[in-house]
Amino acid sequence: MNKILLIEDNNEIRESVSEILLLAGYNVSEAKNGKQGVEMATKELPDLILCDITMPELDGYGVLYLLHKNQETAYIPFIFITARSERPDLRKGMEMGADDYLTKPFGRLELLNAVECRLKKKEQQQDFYSKPLDDIGRLISKNEGLDELKKIIAQRTSRILKKKQVVYYEGDRATGAYLVLAGKIKTIKMNADGRELMTGMYETDDFLGINAILYNEIYTDSATVLEDSELCFFPKEQIEELLRLYPDVAEKFLKILSEELREKDIQLLDLAYQSVRKRIAESILRLFKNNTTTDESMSISRDDLAAMSGTAGETVSRTLTEFKNEGLIQRKGSQISILDYTKISAMKN
Repeated sequence: MNKILLIEDNNEIRESVSEILLLAGYNVSEAKNGKQGVEMATKELPDLILCDITMPELDGYGVLYLLHKNQETAYIPFIFITARSERPDLRKGMEMGADDYLTKPFGRLELLNAVECRLKKKEQQQDFYSKPLDDIGRLISKNEGLDELKKIIAQRTSRILKKKQVVYYEGDRATGAYLVLAGKIKTIKMNADGRELMTGMYETDDFLGINAILYNEIYTDSATVLEDSELCFFPKEQIEELLRLYPDVAEKFLKILSEELREKDIQLLDLAYQSVRKRIAESILRLFKNNTTTDESMSISRDDLAAMSGTAGETVSRTLTEFKNEGLIQRKGSQISILDYTKISAMKN
């Protein structure tokens, strides 16, 4: 029987929703405020959480933030219950990582459909990622370390993250690393005037956060989703145990770290010595680095491309227009495709 935690300060609504869920065969726990809800979620680890947004002491946004900071509760499907139907409010909740929302007043069928949909999706994800990842061999050598890592992956569940959702913040305690199963993740640092500088981009089969684990420190940048992604989380303790027991895993992770440091050195040199046109051209090429064909289009915002190239958004817009007029790229909104790979690769500084 699936466990559902209902966090709602309005007694009438809480009792009504709880009764519907109980009649539908769910095991329901009730919390009267956000603080109590966080405590119960951490203790009970429910299969799904329904949470009101407007509550005293700790609102729904605060509940979601605290639960996502805890790796044991970060993957629990989360549905907001809200009287706020304005788009900015709903968008804020989804960007923070909520899986769905119900706008008051809602009916019985609307409630049950939302709950069943999220529970079914969670079950499908667990079934899919319980299968070994056959192509994980590209990440580490084929020996005992590989077998052990496959076992760990088979026991872990993935987390689906939406575009612009934060994976972790700069300064957070490093509790583990992530394997990108699909999508794209960017890491960023903020400079003194509030502008972003993109320090890295991670795609399918890339490990994220390894440097913080190997250095045994906090995350040194923030990680945000560039496009809808799926991540598999590895707790710090498991990684440290793998490194201690299997030299081949330690060697591969050190290679990953070395490659990250090398790419950051190149990025710093580019920012110091390359022209704006050259930096933006190389940033575009980085978007296509793992594509087998360059006739496909890639989606990236002006601000993200500015963060990648270390320049202003207005400069990016002007330079992209120049590239388009020169026949180097095709641009439609946030979609970019390369028309002349040779010329854009050989662009002079």
